[in-house]
Amino acid sequence: MSTQPQKNSGLAAVLSAIWCGLGQIYNGQIGKGITFMVIQFINTLLFFVFIGFITYPIFWIFGMIDAYKQAERHNESQNM
Repeated sequence: MSTQPQKNSGLAAVLSAIWCGLGQIYNGQIGKGITFMVIQFINTLLFFVFIGFITYPIFWIFGMIDAYKQAERHNESQNM
């Protein structure tokens, strides 16, 4: 059994709500978190051609859901 601490899935989602990718980094997925941050930066630039008004919120919501679910999976694997 591993001794890694439990992850708070609510905190992971809130961190991703504050800054897309922070929840993934909190969950220990550093590369994924940085990738999410880069993608969201690109989405911010896309506001200038208006597609960002669609892609930014979609990816933002996806990031929060992903962070929450990854924290839940982490906790389930720790309990096995």
